[in-house]
Amino acid sequence: MNYRHAYHAGNFADVLKHVVVTLILARLKVKDRPIWVLDSHSGAGLYDLASAAALKTGEHLQGVDRFLAAPGPPMALHDYVRVIRDLNPTDWPRVRWYPGSPRLVRELLRAGDRLVANELHPEDAVALQAAFRGDPRVRVRRLDGYMAWKAFVPPTVRRGLVLVDPPFEVPGEFERLVTGLVDAHRRWATGVMALWYPIKDVDAVRAFHAGLRESGIRRLLRVELLVRAARDPDRLNGCGMIVVNPPWQLAETLEGVLAWLGPVLAQDVGAAGSIAWLVPE
Repeated sequence: MNYRHAYHAGNFADVLKHVVVTLILARLKVKDRPIWVLDSHSGAGLYDLASAAALKTGEHLQGVDRFLAAPGPPMALHDYVRVIRDLNPTDWPRVRWYPGSPRLVRELLRAGDRLVANELHPEDAVALQAAFRGDPRVRVRRLDGYMAWKAFVPPTVRRGLVLVDPPFEVPGEFERLVTGLVDAHRRWATGVMALWYPIKDVDAVRAFHAGLRESGIRRLLRVELLVRAARDPDRLNGCGMIVVNPPWQLAETLEGVLAWLGPVLAQDVGAAGSIAWLVPE
């Protein structure tokens, strides 16, 4: 609960996570039926990139700033760019305000869609309550993220997305992700779930993938972005997402997006974006 995302807002990991979430929601909204979203580890919802915390690390300079400065982004990224632009109408293309995942999702919801934004940290939970006050589409809850995953799944609305983005500040996070997914999938086998993870220790990531394969769950899509070769287990060399039950054509769309995004966010040799089925149909 000590983790504060303000220090990392808008970095390359945020860009990948938010691009994937945006593309999932775009595919889910193709059908004219309500969708439901749970963001289990929401954070504060909106971040000031001119704040002391953001300036201390400057991670957004290698993330969203480079992303927006790059020419020729794929059309599939239009919704993601639009949300950021709408938050920065006076200084565009300069970005001061960057959306966390709950704010991004809220901006992409339709009138009949619903969001549960869950955050345990007391200050960030208060910020979420203030940001979404008066919006009937959004409920803010303050639970442990894994408890929220268990408490709110399955939803009454049967189409939707669960985003699980834990801070990875305590040991055993990979194992908790596998256990939580197995339990949630048992209760909502048709739901789309997106699990974010860091790429530091390659052996830990391989063990995580092995645990997912052994779970018996099918239709697991692996999406990864390396900004450098993963040789240093003490650095954030990249990040990945496991998408369970990816919507139709998501994999094909992401393949083109990653081919553009990988070089844009590369920081050193060995940078690459990749997508593959961890477990197929």
